[in-house]
Amino acid sequence: MFSPPTRHVIGTVVALTATLSLSACGNKDGDGSAAESCVDTSGDSIKLGFLNSTSGAMAISEQTVRDSLTLAAEEINADGGILGKEIEFVEEDGASDPAVFAEKIDKLLTSDCVAAVFGGWTSASRKAMLPVVEANNGLLFYPVQYEGLEASENIYYTGATTNQQIIPAMDFLASEGVETLFLAGSDYVFPRTANKIIKQYAAELGIEIVGEEYVPLDDDDWTTQVAKIVDAEPDFVFNTINGSSNVGFIKAYYEQGLSPETSPIISVSIAEEEAPAMGKDVTGQYAAWNYFQSVQSPANDVFIRAFQDRFGSDRPTSDPMEAAYTSLYLYKNLVEAADSFDVDDINESADGVSFDAPEGTVTIDGDNHHIAKTGLIGQINADNQFDIVWSSEEPIEPDPFLEGYDWWDPTAE
Repeated sequence: MFSPPTRHVIGTVVALTATLSLSACGNKDGDGSAAESCVDTSGDSIKLGFLNSTSGAMAISEQTVRDSLTLAAEEINADGGILGKEIEFVEEDGASDPAVFAEKIDKLLTSDCVAAVFGGWTSASRKAMLPVVEANNGLLFYPVQYEGLEASENIYYTGATTNQQIIPAMDFLASEGVETLFLAGSDYVFPRTANKIIKQYAAELGIEIVGEEYVPLDDDDWTTQVAKIVDAEPDFVFNTINGSSNVGFIKAYYEQGLSPETSPIISVSIAEEEAPAMGKDVTGQYAAWNYFQSVQSPANDVFIRAFQDRFGSDRPTSDPMEAAYTSLYLYKNLVEAADSFDVDDINESADGVSFDAPEGTVTIDGDNHHIAKTGLIGQINADNQFDIVWSSEEPIEPDPFLEGYDWWDPTAE
């Protein structure tokens, strides 16, 4: 059963999403049932929407997701398409702005009549899209790790939820004997919520939080906040910063004398694509993900070779890219399991649908639309790749509402 999603969408996003899609085909009627879809399945192709930021602060990360979606679509088409229909993808730029994401997903669902949308990165963008995709009874495949506490019948989450990334990262820190931790995040919903969870689990583990600082997502100046890290002298810094703001954070971190030997960083948004773009040598720093390019598997070898053949031998692969690539194949398998492009038919057949992904076999939980994922910790080496230093060994079943953790209190400040 789906629990109500958290919907802290601010200001203009609320106003915009409240007025979008009121008369478009595919909307849910007043009794909650879906109106007739405008998706056209009569021809030899099926339209899908790719919605990623190719401009703005998040473009540094989201362009990579767009590329891996393109690769998956080309591969699927070369193999006969989905139910014999070729994918025709319609692309839109979310422009790193939640309000734009809401506007563009409405266009994709109601004007372009796509059968599903793939994309989004920040939780603010996802939360802006959520009421629109629900109102239209559409499908959104969201490929990035997030703060959890959400499930929707109209979203499939192929990135990690909290118990598959944040909690494994804390387990790793505890295993390393960490006693003090400083929290540095971008000022929006994911870091704020993730850090609330981190603080409660830290108390359970006996780890002291010695500071907590935030900077707006589009702000690169971390000078004042990093000075507080220097003063606090934490054993580790837990980084929930997103996008290009990481560059400013890393710059201030090294310029003020911090290092992996003094107060190492563990990040949840710096991957293989971002590491060489930081402007500093980040060798020795850590990241928590569910996929690294260094994962050893035949499926990953094929994925890396295909991606680099298509986009260049110097292009690395990363977790959000792999999760996006996986999402399109999962959609294909969902449609084929249902023998239908209809959203309700797909949801009815979703439980247990799987894909042999580069990260390992992933399987959909039909109750919450998340997938089981193995937790990994990597340490950046001199080649801007990650040496895997910790693993959960087995895939972790998704628990987006942390129902299996006695220490979690969603009502606590």
